[in-house]
Amino acid sequence: MIEHTTKWFVSWFDTSFYHILYKDRDDTEAQVFMDNLSQYLNLPEEGTILDLACGKGRHSRYLNGIGFDVTGVDLSENSIAFAKQFENERLQFDVHDMCKPYKKQFDAVFNLFTSFGYFDDEADNLNTIKAIKSNLNETGFAVIDFMNTEQVIANLVSENTKTIDGITFHLKRFVKDGYIVKTIHFEADGETYNFEERVRAFTLSDFEALFEAAGVHLLDVFGNYALDRYDAKTSERLVMIFK
Repeated sequence: MIEHTTKWFVSWFDTSFYHILYKDRDDTEAQVFMDNLSQYLNLPEEGTILDLACGKGRHSRYLNGIGFDVTGVDLSENSIAFAKQFENERLQFDVHDMCKPYKKQFDAVFNLFTSFGYFDDEADNLNTIKAIKSNLNETGFAVIDFMNTEQVIANLVSENTKTIDGITFHLKRFVKDGYIVKTIHFEADGETYNFEERVRAFTLSDFEALFEAAGVHLLDVFGNYALDRYDAKTSERLVMIFK
């Protein structure tokens, strides 16, 4: 047996196994969220959106389908190669490192579904906020949708298994050195795989410090995809609107 151990997101997000494990994510909930966001932000008709860390582009495609000009970017070359089959005049995909500014400005930058806080270098968290700021036009708004760390830690399931498409994933979760860590162990095609997800356990006050350092202004904070009030103890999400 060959054992595959990798340091985190570049390799893991580029595998087919990542998409198998998370194939049950709720598209309907995500689409309601994007409807609510675009209406709340009052984005211009045919406005431009940068979908930062877009994965295979399903949310970019939905936003494009409801009338927006969308650019989806991600570090995963495999994900972007898949997404490119859906491109049209107003939907483009590109391989891009979100720590660095993109080459255009937009009416909105969306960083959705806890696609932040992965970096080994702490400076890259601030670099990403600065890059988002530079990618906004004069009237643009940015959105970071993050997990509500306090609620997640309080309800952390330390160990479970999921069998999907004939693969049994053994999952363990714990908090270590300021990160929420998930280890993923499974066998497929006669090989053993071990992956790890590490996400910085950022709180609202941590983000506020990053925003201040980046020179952006936090405008609103919501606690779920219906855009209800945020509560650190009970909210499912930490959704921050800034510019």
